[in-house]
Amino acid sequence: MESIITAFIVYIAIFLFGLILLKTGIQQLSINKMKNWLMQHTKNPLEGFLIGIVITAILQSSSTTIVLTVSLTAAGLLSFQNTIAIILGANVGTTVTAEIMSFSSEWLMWGCLFSGFILLFIHKQAIFSLGCILFGLGTIFTALYGFESLVDPIQKTPYLEEAITNISESSGYSLLFGTIVTGIIQSSSAFTGLIMSFMNEYLITLPAAIIMILGANIGTCFTAILASFGSTKEAKWTAYAHVWINVIGVVLFLPIISWFSDFVIQLTPIPGRQLAHASVIFNLLVSLLFLPFIKPFAVFVRWTSRRV
Repeated sequence: MESIITAFIVYIAIFLFGLILLKTGIQQLSINKMKNWLMQHTKNPLEGFLIGIVITAILQSSSTTIVLTVSLTAAGLLSFQNTIAIILGANVGTTVTAEIMSFSSEWLMWGCLFSGFILLFIHKQAIFSLGCILFGLGTIFTALYGFESLVDPIQKTPYLEEAITNISESSGYSLLFGTIVTGIIQSSSAFTGLIMSFMNEYLITLPAAIIMILGANIGTCFTAILASFGSTKEAKWTAYAHVWINVIGVVLFLPIISWFSDFVIQLTPIPGRQLAHASVIFNLLVSLLFLPFIKPFAVFVRWTSRRV
């Protein structure tokens, strides 16, 4: 039991280290451009939505985009209403990470690690940044294989397997599990990678995995809430909007999880890739649902925030 927990913590740490390397490399190349894009191209909701997708896909972190948005809002450089479209885009853009992880393979892992390691020793910023990106990806793929290696010892530990089975069989427990774990580790990508690895080893079913990922969407809101503490009311509204979008999306999708799972299964036979596709479809549909109603939704967030 202790060895499994220790290994789990180690693989989570490896994953987060890889994610930090990946984000560092990308941010060195483009973080200033990201800020300029957010400030200059978000007055139109559709444009803000697309910018949110692009920036989050590049930065490989919706939390980074949301925190950046909260900071710019607190500084008065973005209006609260314009941030809603960015949040919707960020929710879609973050699914790119899951899609990348779904294509992990040993040759890709070793290729990224080897080439990235070599580039890290070249003292030119662009090349060094590329090395961070490649080595970070390789490290993430390494952690995913580590997660998969945990399945066998878990199955040989009756009470652990029973606990996972009990969580998987209850929608409420699955949702709560995804919310709490993501809130603790502060990375929906790490949690998604863990669940994808368990799915590839058939430890968790697709419907349960989807519900856990819905919970992860709520759990990732904690980062924005923390970033808004002690800030302006507009920045707090931005954090609240992020919470409401994800909570409402989860409430809308929970009743149709069975049908949604059957639909996703038709797209690909690979379990981990099914979850990645489900995450894309969920976030895209929820974002498109909110996009035409940004103004009334902004009014709703302001109204509810006065009662918090």
